[in-house]
Amino acid sequence: QVQLVESGGGSVQAGGSLRLSCVASAYTSSRGCMAWFRQAPGKEREGVAFACAGDTSIDYANSVKGRFTISQGNTKNTIYLQMNSLKPEDTAMYYCATGFHGYWWRAADFDFWGQGTQVIVSL
Repeated sequence: QVQLVESGGGSVQAGGSLRLSCVASAYTSSRGCMAWFRQAPGKEREGVAFACAGDTSIDYANSVKGRFTISQGNTKNTIYLQMNSLKPEDTAMYYCATGFHGYWWRAADFDFWGQGTQVIVSL
């Protein structure tokens, strides 16, 4: 069983920045693919960003392109999400996930999840 721990959430004003971190207890594959998802109250969990260590498989949801940047640490089991120019609609619980086996934007295609870190963006 892989455990993931997110950190870095908080409350910011619109236009501000936050950096989320996630550490996994183990690798789940040689590619080291991990993703960030978010879920706002009453909405489905949506894929935000995706990356695999050592290759160019990086992708973002259209709603965050140009504002969010996903990156991996020196080890395959650490991932970050730099969030700039935050908007109120970015308010959600943010989760990292690994154990990918399908389409990165589909929550059902990931086996392991963290507990989430809350991001609140106010006007």
